[in-house]
Amino acid sequence: MIDGTEPPHASEDVPQPGGTSRSGRVGRGFRDAVRSVLLTLAVFFVLRAFVVEAFKIPTSSMESTLLAGDFLLVNKMVYGADLPGVGLSLPAMAEPDFGEVIVFHPPHEPEKHYVKRVVGMPGDTLQMKDKVLLRNGAPVDEPYVRHREGVGDVVHPGMAWQARFHLDAPRVRQYRPTRDHWGPLTVPEGRYFVLGDNRDNSEDSRYWGFVRREDVKGRPWIVYYSSEISSGGGMPFLLDIRWDRIGGRVR
Repeated sequence: MIDGTEPPHASEDVPQPGGTSRSGRVGRGFRDAVRSVLLTLAVFFVLRAFVVEAFKIPTSSMESTLLAGDFLLVNKMVYGADLPGVGLSLPAMAEPDFGEVIVFHPPHEPEKHYVKRVVGMPGDTLQMKDKVLLRNGAPVDEPYVRHREGVGDVVHPGMAWQARFHLDAPRVRQYRPTRDHWGPLTVPEGRYFVLGDNRDNSEDSRYWGFVRREDVKGRPWIVYYSSEISSGGGMPFLLDIRWDRIGGRVR
């Protein structure tokens, strides 16, 4: 019997026995792609919130350990990552230690991230004499420190805070700390004293005080990108790459 209709062309969207239509396959592929993108984004935000985050070094205060224009991956889990929106933190895997480079919120600019080196632990007595750092009375070996030749000492009004922690109480009224001569001071419990490796060109604990433990946010791990930001080129981010710094560990 003939019903007068033409057979379907091969290109028409007609389901085959045991199969799916082309539109069905396209729809499923689209849904799979969306799920993959959403999963990737979810993993990214989880990693960024709890595990690792990228930071850029904007100044020269940590030269030559870190250069302006270095981009860092920072381990946020090691000191206990914050849980967003709940005011809690994950358990810390370790505590900040002497000599470590840390990322933290400074007391005078709590919305910003700073990168410095821990030179004073809770309970330590610190003093600086003619640029030499003394920890508990002994000179500290600091091979990473850089000093600028021919730079004189500096009196900074922000250093007045040190008088509250100065150990020589009878002489507090006469205490006049400078960049290269200050102390002795004792670091309180739950606080850290940090300095920049570019010691003559760093705004650090000498000027704005101790760093609270809860404000320590991570430990720099690796330099994943670096470019010469002071270059006169039009696109230093792409053209003036410091290839020798990429992949370097922060120590």
